[in-house]
Amino acid sequence: MTPMPNLDDARTRLLEERAQLQRQLDDVERDRVGDGPIDMLGGDAGADTTIATAELNLRSDLAHSIAEIDAALRRIELGTYGIDEETGEPIDPARLDAVPTARTNIR
Repeated sequence: MTPMPNLDDARTRLLEERAQLQRQLDDVERDRVGDGPIDMLGGDAGADTTIATAELNLRSDLAHSIAEIDAALRRIELGTYGIDEETGEPIDPARLDAVPTARTNIR
């Protein structure tokens, strides 16, 4: 039988990771606002667009990671954390250790 994860440890780890990601997102947002209008490279529209796209992708990735953590925290509250959403079987503790937001086992 697969042991269930320690929910207090999981919650603490998820909250710490969420705080770190939120700080990164806040920094990206602050830098974007501080840059003012695009034209960061003196009129090189292609480079400006590339930079703006990279920043948009980074913000999106950070927001997605935060949402995944929020979903994992919600599963802890509901008592479904560590349970494979497809099979209903316990998720391997090593997988949860590596990916605390995991929703399924690796097949």
